[in-house]
Amino acid sequence: MDSAKFVGSIPENYDQYLGPHIFEGYADDLARRISILNPGSVLELASGTGILTRKIGSLLDRACDLIASDLNEPMLEVARAKFDDGDEVKFEVADAMELPYANERFDVVTCQFGVMFFPDKTRSYQEAHRVLKYGGAYVFSVWGPWATNPFARIAHETVASFFPDNPPGFYKVPFGYHDGDEIRRVLESAGFSPVSTEEVNLTSKIMSPDEFARGLVFGNPLYQEVTDRGGDVNEVCDAVSASIEQELGSEMPLQAVVVTAYKN
Repeated sequence: MDSAKFVGSIPENYDQYLGPHIFEGYADDLARRISILNPGSVLELASGTGILTRKIGSLLDRACDLIASDLNEPMLEVARAKFDDGDEVKFEVADAMELPYANERFDVVTCQFGVMFFPDKTRSYQEAHRVLKYGGAYVFSVWGPWATNPFARIAHETVASFFPDNPPGFYKVPFGYHDGDEIRRVLESAGFSPVSTEEVNLTSKIMSPDEFARGLVFGNPLYQEVTDRGGDVNEVCDAVSASIEQELGSEMPLQAVVVTAYKN
């Protein structure tokens, strides 16, 4: 993972314009699953701007030891602002492939839409397994394919039309890791058992095509891909907004794969 990619105004655009459209509903779902486990300690990986962190913090006992970690300090700065000084939440820069925590430290490890970006997924699963207590759970989500998340296909195709000879590839990454059988196989090889996967389908309101498009273009490393190619990001953003409005209208389907893996 390249922490330099989520800098500048990207964290704010990510949080403000992508959060309400595609992340909030799944954060509610994941936080609910975690709360059912009643953990005394939780480690969140790739916590970003704290969308899931805030949901977890609201549901769990204040005595729960909650650590939100990410490689990107600018993302964590946005997350910190969502909590009061009295909230018992720690924010720490950490690499999911090399966690700075002791063996058997946490009851739950969680991650919302971050695993897809880990360059060595096997290593990341081994590290999650190592820091979990016996009987603990790794609960995380990944995106389904473009076919079930049409906003991503629309964004990719619209942006690619500006650069037909060298299209930006960002949207291939977060939506290219969703094979439940393969995820289960690698988790089991890292020592997890049992492992379950569940497709979770939601419908999300598009409050504003312009704001959603701003998140899709300005709220992730696609922004840098466009500028590196000499593109006009505002022109690209306007085109994405028009495509979203034309193809999706006022709401859209979403699909994630939620994984629960136990250390026994």
